[in-house]
Amino acid sequence: MALYPVIMCGGAGTRLWPASRPSRPKQFIALAGNRSLFQETVLRAAPLVADGGCLVVVGGVDHRAWIMEQLEQIEIDAQVLLEPEARDSAAAMAAAAVWTHDRDPEGINAFFASDHHIPDHKGFRSAVMSAADGARNSRIVTLGVKPTEPSPAYGYIAPTGRGLGPIAAFVEKPDQAMARRYIRDGFLWNSGNFIVSADVLLSELRAHAPAVESAARTAVATAGRGAVSVLGDAFRQAPKVSIDYAVMEKTRLASVLEVDFSWSDLGAWDAIAASGEGQIGGHIFEDSEGCLARAADGMLVAAIGVRNLAIIAERDAVLVCDLSRSQDVKKVVDRIRHSSPQHVDFSRRPEEGLEVGARRLKDWLRCRALPLWSTLGQNENGAFAEALSLDARRVEMPRRARVQARQVYVFAQAGLMGWEGAWPRVVRTGLASLDADFIRHDGLMRTLLCAEGRPLDDTVMIYDQAFLLLALATALKADIGGVEAHARGAAIRDQLMMRATSNGALSEAGERPYQSNAHMHLLEAALAWEEVSDDPAWRDLADRVVNLARTTFIDAVSGRLREFFDSAWSAAPGDDGRLIEPGHQFEWAWLIARYARLRGDASAMTVAQGLYAVGREGVSERHHVAVNALNDDGSVRIARARLWPQTEWLKSALIMADGAVGRERAVYMEDAAKALRALWLYLTPDGLWHDTRLPTGGFIEEAAPASSLYHIISAFDELMRSIPFSAGEQGESTALC
Repeated sequence: MALYPVIMCGGAGTRLWPASRPSRPKQFIALAGNRSLFQETVLRAAPLVADGGCLVVVGGVDHRAWIMEQLEQIEIDAQVLLEPEARDSAAAMAAAAVWTHDRDPEGINAFFASDHHIPDHKGFRSAVMSAADGARNSRIVTLGVKPTEPSPAYGYIAPTGRGLGPIAAFVEKPDQAMARRYIRDGFLWNSGNFIVSADVLLSELRAHAPAVESAARTAVATAGRGAVSVLGDAFRQAPKVSIDYAVMEKTRLASVLEVDFSWSDLGAWDAIAASGEGQIGGHIFEDSEGCLARAADGMLVAAIGVRNLAIIAERDAVLVCDLSRSQDVKKVVDRIRHSSPQHVDFSRRPEEGLEVGARRLKDWLRCRALPLWSTLGQNENGAFAEALSLDARRVEMPRRARVQARQVYVFAQAGLMGWEGAWPRVVRTGLASLDADFIRHDGLMRTLLCAEGRPLDDTVMIYDQAFLLLALATALKADIGGVEAHARGAAIRDQLMMRATSNGALSEAGERPYQSNAHMHLLEAALAWEEVSDDPAWRDLADRVVNLARTTFIDAVSGRLREFFDSAWSAAPGDDGRLIEPGHQFEWAWLIARYARLRGDASAMTVAQGLYAVGREGVSERHHVAVNALNDDGSVRIARARLWPQTEWLKSALIMADGAVGRERAVYMEDAAKALRALWLYLTPDGLWHDTRLPTGGFIEEAAPASSLYHIISAFDELMRSIPFSAGEQGESTALC
């Protein structure tokens, strides 16, 4: 019989406020050591998996990010079952038992609370294995801890004898006097850990709590598949009842195994203090004894002449209490819940909505970013800076052709959206500088100049030419250009088409000639030219690139769009062929959705939706930012998160919402709001930005790359299509005026 340990992640831990909140309960906090209680429980339980068993985690959907991130940190895999709504321990255990029974009818579950402190991992596992012997004989075995003191914080079990044997009675948490009597009479603490075969537990649930078993069975049957599964809505219909009330107090199969290892549920600050490992952060004690101090990062707790206090300092709340009154913290939390609910649960804090964030972004662009980058970001000759330091100084470095073209696009697009700055001058001088410095004798752009403006690399990159085409088309749309611009665009396009390989794809210059990325920007340019030209060759180019995406770039099995290929346009060998960039999945989704809308092609929109779903896999569950890179199995390759994938997430979510209805549209719009909030993490008040966010939440201190403004203005354009400002409202009739 295989063993399936189940980690139960329920509970809010309100007695450990303000460190523990419903959105970040105590099991996910490091309370006794460097790891969280959940991580310690997983590490304690994982070695029990044997004979084909599996580790299972049951938790709420709101805690998905905590669960996944903390499992990843300790590099342990598990089957995760997420409850759409908390229904107490009976329903959670029933769901895990149903999942186990479907996989292995003879499987044994060992249910462990995720928030218990058990330092003796070896002794714990030895006890569980002994209890599993009882479970193989159709018993429901709970671990009864030999008390070390008469605590009123725990429930008690009356055993019928020593070792493993039947239970005489379960009793609720007593007062101090009754607790002393229980210890005298040989009672044990009820640890809340259970070992039972899935078949027996489900049978007892059907006998004593059939509604729980039925709801759990339907919820598992309708759950998603995969390593992380959200239980079906039927779970919400399960009676909200603990396993003690549902089964243990009624069954004739209950047994207890007495154990004497150190155990605490760390339910209050006095228990944390007793563990000897609860001090965290900076603190200075002067003539103070028996105190517990916990300070959030960067904070310092100082105490003078006090005894037996808990001093818990979070950034938004501070608790000071006598350790002997720790159980009363719940009373304070109940009062705060009514008077200041945002201080009980972080999730109650209102998050900026899409429209408010859009207006703020409009003002940031109009008043900060565009003025800054059109002055300090461009010299008197029209050449654009490659980057500005975070104190707004030009960074002297080699200048790329793509940046010059992107900045021309940015300011032409700003003009089209109503910005009243000097965008015509910026665009004209930018184009003149581009022509003077970057254009070769054949009309194509060289790749790189030195900081002083001399050619460094004469290579023609498809990627760069795509941005030249985009800049020319957008300038033409803004009435900067003319008949010669049409001829120039067509000449560049035709020269690029001469580089096509046998399947119609273009070979890029450099070490990775067979790639999808350059084609993505060619599609963007072709769609831009379709708006300003009646030349059918632009439509043909867009059709060609989309067909390549559907037949070559997108993996037929996984639906993921790959970055690099071999000469036969199959996935490149090694890590290159496994690379998946969430930002590019979103960007392709946005472009193909635009194409689908333009052509009235429903099947292309389905492709775009699939790409969006792949990109969404790269959004960090914890930090809500799109990370840099995944592997083709969905695992994270690079957890850092640059600015530009956030803009592509925003653009694609908005365009997906445009054609959706009902709940589907609401989900996309909610995603768009999250993406905009993610983008705001990067932007500085003065019109600059951070480029790379670390997994810890901090940023690399580096200059703001000019190339990001292309992504930001493009996202804002899509945002304004979805949330147009009404004419006449405070004089606003266009996006950036």
